[in-house]
Amino acid sequence: MSTTDLTTEDFEKTITSNDIVLVDWWAEWCGPCKQFAPVYSKVSDAHPDVVFGKVDTEAEQELAAAASITSIPTTMAFRDGILVFSQPGALPEAALQEVISQVRDLDMDDIRRQLETQQQ
Repeated sequence: MSTTDLTTEDFEKTITSNDIVLVDWWAEWCGPCKQFAPVYSKVSDAHPDVVFGKVDTEAEQELAAAASITSIPTTMAFRDGILVFSQPGALPEAALQEVISQVRDLDMDDIRRQLETQQQ
């Protein structure tokens, strides 16, 4: 599957209406972002059931601020609308594949219980 450009208008809907969503926060001027882009795209082809979104932090500054992005590239993973992974820096292909594997293996009922406990 190819990557999808995400904006303020469609970010939340994309996160909440898909099982697994990865988001690459990037900017055109960022060298490491340019190096990571082909890895991200290649891995997206291997996982057609996962949504691979990209957010241009220059074009979507309010969205980047709302997500507390302070370093790019940053990769985030959402499962069932819940942020379950966030890490700055360009990930090697094997590490990105491992993130997807771990996100797939999460016990989301347990994650929801933990979040509920933290909120109380």
